[in-house]
Amino acid sequence: MATILITGANRGIGLALADSFAGREDRVIATVRNPDRLEGLAAVMARFPHNVEVHRLEVTDRASIAALATRLARRPIDVLINNAGIYGPERQSSLDMDFDAWLEVLKVNTLAPLAVAQALLPNLRLGEHPKILTVSSGMGSMAFHKSDAVAYRSSKAAVNKAMQCLATDLKGEGIAVAVCHPGWVKTDMGGAHADISPEMSAAGLTRLVDRMSLSHSPEFLAWDGAAVPW
Repeated sequence: MATILITGANRGIGLALADSFAGREDRVIATVRNPDRLEGLAAVMARFPHNVEVHRLEVTDRASIAALATRLARRPIDVLINNAGIYGPERQSSLDMDFDAWLEVLKVNTLAPLAVAQALLPNLRLGEHPKILTVSSGMGSMAFHKSDAVAYRSSKAAVNKAMQCLATDLKGEGIAVAVCHPGWVKTDMGGAHADISPEMSAAGLTRLVDRMSLSHSPEFLAWDGAAVPW
């Protein structure tokens, strides 16, 4: 039984991940922006009342991150999953960019995962074979030459590099780090015409967490286990 902390766990992929891990008797620490609006997470908690606990976390607020770390002080965490993320503004092309909104995308998708990881390192150091998985996107791969969603793509490319650096710095401590492409998922972000359900994505990501190892840190993998070019 492992302890898994998931950010953005109240809907979409995060919710499906909470359900996946709780369903196999792992302990899930689910973070949400507003604990008064649990949406689908309330149903997961009803099915697995002893396996899920909820904590408030605004990932762009350093005080909120610090408060979470204080509440969880001295508690081992085996896996941190940085899932919280946003797509960004309607205007985000290289020729027409909402720069203020782009900055917000970078705060949520790039800075927050590293800030959360840093704050929870004391917990991860107490975990058994600790791991950090950040939900990125194939849209952030430098190998794919497309020119839409520049704010989103650039934020994911940047978090990929940040996690690659974190993997190097933590390898000596035995903490494995990976980033993943969750697939094109039928969520509020992915839309109804996406390829796979949140449950299918979460099942694949759960398998990725299980196979993560220090010898393959860092990795960039798709939900189905395929390698994604950095």
